[in-house]
Amino acid sequence: MDLAEITDTLVRDTGRLRFGPPVRYVYNPLDYARGPYELYIQRFGQSKRDVLLVGMNPGPWGMAQTGVPFGDVSSVRDWLGIQAAVGTPTEEHPKRKVLGFACPRGEVSGLRLWGWVRQTFVTPKRFFKQFFVANYCPLVFLEQTGRNRTPDKLPTRERQHLLAACDRALRHTVDYFQPRYVIGVGAFAASRIRAALARYDVTLGRILHPSPASPRANRGWASIASAQLAELGIRLPAARRCSGPPAHTQNDDC
Repeated sequence: MDLAEITDTLVRDTGRLRFGPPVRYVYNPLDYARGPYELYIQRFGQSKRDVLLVGMNPGPWGMAQTGVPFGDVSSVRDWLGIQAAVGTPTEEHPKRKVLGFACPRGEVSGLRLWGWVRQTFVTPKRFFKQFFVANYCPLVFLEQTGRNRTPDKLPTRERQHLLAACDRALRHTVDYFQPRYVIGVGAFAASRIRAALARYDVTLGRILHPSPASPRANRGWASIASAQLAELGIRLPAARRCSGPPAHTQNDDC
């Protein structure tokens, strides 16, 4: 299976699932933001890769807007060079509108991750020769208030069906890229790669999630992530000065 086929299967499998309170709205950017996601995988996901970075699920101001993992608008548009039409979810929370590339709000996690990539590798081509970035779960879960609910907080029965579909997609993705390393970005993603890939002959690892909710990440996420990757044996280029867009928020490490 190629990435488009893996995506089609995951969209179909997760589209059959139903989620009850406190979840009220479910967004799947692999569906309504398929255009920019297709550009992402066509441009950057067409060959084997040494390292697969796996995030948890889309953020409401990142991949939910652009279809790209950790997809802060400025990073995706101005550095990755990706922009395409984005639709809207079937049901949309009035406080969490999908505006696509017109979204004025940045996503700190995405700014940090892609800022680190830009600082370290300078060009997307250099980064994607060694790495690919994916998300474990494609869905955004919103409560009635607009609060984001992460997959690990779903009721057990709902979570089991979701994890089964996402585990299958992750295994297909690893079969496709044949990486030596699969690295979870954050604790949840790391736990899922351990469960889904227990029988795979790959090195599994974890780096700190760049979320601003993490006090440790707010004290220099880029240097921490680089050190954690180095400890796993992943070689990185020497960091370089950042220049040009995208602009970064306070505590972003570039």
